[in-house]
Amino acid sequence: MSKKIIFSAIQPTGNLHIGNYLGAVKNWLELQKNEDYECIFCIADYHAMTGDKTAQDRRDQIILMAAELLALGIDPKKSTFFVQSHVPEHTELAWIFNTVTPIAELERMTQYKDKSQKQIKNINTGLLTYPTLMAADILLYHTDLVPVGEDQIQHVELTRDIGRWFNNKYAENYFGEVKPLLTEIPRVKSLLEPTKKMSKSYGLNHVLELADEPEVVLAKLKKAVTASEPGEKSPGVENLLLLLKNFGDETVYNKFVEAEKNGTIKYGELKATLAQIIGDYFADFRENRTQYLEDRSYLATVLADGEERASKIAKATMKEIRHLIGIR
Repeated sequence: MSKKIIFSAIQPTGNLHIGNYLGAVKNWLELQKNEDYECIFCIADYHAMTGDKTAQDRRDQIILMAAELLALGIDPKKSTFFVQSHVPEHTELAWIFNTVTPIAELERMTQYKDKSQKQIKNINTGLLTYPTLMAADILLYHTDLVPVGEDQIQHVELTRDIGRWFNNKYAENYFGEVKPLLTEIPRVKSLLEPTKKMSKSYGLNHVLELADEPEVVLAKLKKAVTASEPGEKSPGVENLLLLLKNFGDETVYNKFVEAEKNGTIKYGELKATLAQIIGDYFADFRENRTQYLEDRSYLATVLADGEERASKIAKATMKEIRHLIGIR
């Protein structure tokens, strides 16, 4: 039986934080161990261009993302690992998809609405057509499964629709039905505003970066909000317990949960314990990250090999598509 193809991508936006790890990368590491899957992982640098970074920032962040993903355990021998812009067929197919996708479908996308509100001075066309490039990323490799959480299903559904629209216009059944591979993603919140998602856009003190040294982790956790409205559970404490559940020992986690229930919890102890656990958990990562960043030639070799493997598939797909749509 042939392996199921899995595709997933992440934007290069600086240091990875714990929300990124629990929300995506931890799952990637498990998926690449599964012999039933052929994993394709991509650094989505073209998607990142909808923001306001400079060219040099973008170069640095691509290198940083490659180093961090490898340091976490992405294995280029087990998975195809490459940079999106290194395979130009992504953008070629995205343009073709633009011509079959109704603009009304793009305008209703939640991500377009959210990002337009966040960067009101830079509402560029890329924010609107982002989903057609994402569909190209996925369908270029005839992907079977896309690992997502519940909040990302809309993009997979639109990808499936775009594949159908292409099929209806040019070739019935060319693209298969892409399915979401639903994963339980912990909803990690900001340390300082625990009603909001953990995001660097709010500031570095809102996030725990994987590269943070233990003393930095502790300093940030000391500032983490634990207060709550009278008679209500503290979202800040729930967030810290969520992190403890994902990184700590079950016995330690249960101890603090029980203390929180009976009102004997000591927040200083919780924060110090969590800081120690997180610092230890990512100790190897920090060491590996430093080594990869110092060895740029190795990073270049890995990404070139990944580009070659991805390009082989992408070129074959685009050769067929060009014939189907009547060009070349």
